[in-house]
Amino acid sequence: QTLLLVEDNEDNRTIYCTVLRHHGYQVIEAQDGVRAVELARSEQPDLILMDISIPRMDGWEATRILRGDPRTQAIPIIALTAHALADDRERATEVGFSSYLAKPIEPRLVVAEIRRWIGDGNQNTSLGN
Repeated sequence: QTLLLVEDNEDNRTIYCTVLRHHGYQVIEAQDGVRAVELARSEQPDLILMDISIPRMDGWEATRILRGDPRTQAIPIIALTAHALADDRERATEVGFSSYLAKPIEPRLVVAEIRRWIGDGNQNTSLGN
């Protein structure tokens, strides 16, 4: 199982990567929206963790682009955001996020949400839910 982690904060990236790799997932990292779109297209990850507040292109726009591309439109994308407002939740659904986690998020909750979508990192059953 390969995850694309899109997060510009190095501390957050390190924490998530460590936890996710510990749970058996392969993790590819991007620090901005432009790179996130490039990597999603080239690597075809099983799931994307997308921070909203990222440089060059924000998570809203990156997700909109990925949802409009046949190669990436089916990949589950989980929003990671400090903006836990009700209208953000609505916007997240409209843009095409699969689900939405408000920061700060305990890493184990991130893992639980990933498992809900694609299953465990240590097995090859990639049909989540």
